[in-house]
This record gives sequence, structure tokens and C-alpha cells, in this order.
Amino acid sequence: MKNILVTGGAGYIGCHIVEQLVKKKSNIVYVLDNLSTGNKKLINPKSNFYKGDIKNLNLLKKIIKKHSIQTIIHLAAHLNVSEAEREKIKYYKNNVTGTKNLLLACKNSKVNTIIFSSSCSVYGSVVGSVNEQKKTNPEGYYALTKFKGEELIKNYSKKFNYNYGILRYFNVAGASPSGKIGEIESSYGHLIKNIAIQSLKRKPTINIFGNDYPTKDGTCIRDYIHVSDLADIHIKGIEYLEKNKKSFTLNCGYGKGYSVLQIAKIFKKIKKNLKIIFSKRRPGDATQVFADTKKFKKLLKWKPRHNNINKIIYSAIKWEKKLNSI
Repeated sequence: MKNILVTGGAGYIGCHIVEQLVKKKSNIVYVLDNLSTGNKKLINPKSNFYKGDIKNLNLLKKIIKKHSIQTIIHLAAHLNVSEAEREKIKYYKNNVTGTKNLLLACKNSKVNTIIFSSSCSVYGSVVGSVNEQKKTNPEGYYALTKFKGEELIKNYSKKFNYNYGILRYFNVAGASPSGKIGEIESSYGHLIKNIAIQSLKRKPTINIFGNDYPTKDGTCIRDYIHVSDLADIHIKGIEYLEKNKKSFTLNCGYGKGYSVLQIAKIFKKIKKNLKIIFSKRRPGDATQVFADTKKFKKLLKWKPRHNNINKIIYSAIKWEKKLNSI
């Protein structure tokens, strides 16, 4: 049996990963989450839940030792790009010190594999697609905390003898095909989550932050990946590390960029009376970023199953309707 710890496992992405992990009878899954933005109801009941915080080093040591954890998927982090600019100490303590605590708790343990949830924001603004060889240039504070997390993962791997997979997420969206899990937290300002919320309103509006970027229509460009595909990538990443014993850093996107205005216009076809409002830019937002997926496809030999922007948007709307009735 394989003992796996998922930090932040009650969150949007975490619940999808846990769902896939428990399907394999050979996995015993433990979830650690402080439930500040996660929801215990969404966690698969076949997993084992601990309410706790990655800032608590003693708790981390206890869980890792007691359950002989071999694999860690580290997702626990504060995620709000705008808030990170205002509350830097909060973000440093959680995203950087919390990650360091988790790694220190691995000392003299059976942990040999760690998957780290990073972000494409570590690249900063780029023109066109970006590959993993591009020099990192985190522009916002949230991005900086993710970059520092990556550095910690790399540095401690040599000390504590584990292999790691750093996954740089592009924009994660959508809800599970089963309809059981989706995004609950609305404070992050995620575009497709906002669209789903607005889909339930009689007079929907979408706020676009900045229409003066150096892009085709003046709005930011992003690469949207379906959350179920992203969860699958974590499973494939673990399998690769166990088989090859070689660490990696990979972009997780589809390699196609959509502008914010393009996404809003797709939604306008669904809700004809949608009002689009342009506001000033948000601090910490990169102009455009989408993935070069060559290394990713070659390494994991993985193909997406949900890479259709319309389906991603429809799945998020469908989930929002269900969430509204719970």
C-alpha cells in the first residue's frame, strides 16, 4: 500500500486529486487542510482527514511519522493575487514558511516523492508561449512566494533524499464531469468562476481588469486547463517519479491562450444580456502567459480529455447551479 498526504486536499484542486487517488485501491490517502477556503463535504469519504495547518510543524511531523507517508502532494497555499500584494507577511508565512515546515517534517521519514503545486506566474509577463527553460521572473508577490517554494523543494531534495515534481499550473477552471466537485471559493477573482456566478443572475455583469494591455484586444491572455485533467497530471507525475527516480519541472496547460474578452464573449452567447465592464488593471496580473507543452507531453506521455473551452465554461456553470441549490 502507498501512503499519500495531500496538503490543501479540501480545496478546489485538492478534492479532484483526492477523488482520483482513492480510486486506486493501493493508495491510502490522508488530507490535511485548515478549511479556510476548502470544504470538508467535497473530500472523498474514503480518505482520512486532518484539520490542521502547514504552519504547525509538530502536527506535520506527527502525521508523516504516524502514517509512514511516502508521497506528498503539496497544494496548501493562499492564492489571491491581489490580496498577496496587500498582505505580504500572511502570504510569506503560509506559502513559504509553511512549505519549509512541510519539508523539515520529512527529515528522517519515508517520504521519497513530492509533487509541488506551483504557478505559471513565476515566469512574469511573456509574449507567446513559454517553456520550462525560460528564466523565472515573478512580478507579483504571490508569484514570488511560489518561486521561493520551488527553490525550497529543490534545495531540500538533496538533503532529505526525495524526488520532486514541480507543476506550474496555468489557469485552472471547470468542474468534475461527475458533477460532484467544483470550485466553491469565489474570493480569488477567477474569471470562469465569476462567469459561473453571474450565469445565475438576471442581469449578469463581468468586470474585466485592464483593456490597455499590449495584446490583440487589450485584455490579458491566459491558458485555461480543466481541473480534472490537472488532477490526472498529478497522478501521472507520481507514477513517473516512482518509475524513473528523476525530478522534473513541468508546465500544466493546453498551450492555447484566450484573452479575457474572448472568454467573456463566449459567455455572452449563453447570456445575451451580459454587461461587460472595463476597470483599471489589478496589481500582480501578468499581460499574457500560455504554455509550451512539448516537454510535458514527451515526459508524461499524457493527453488531455477535457481541453475544450466551451465545455470548461459549461461545466463550471452546471456546478454553480448545483452549488446554489445545496
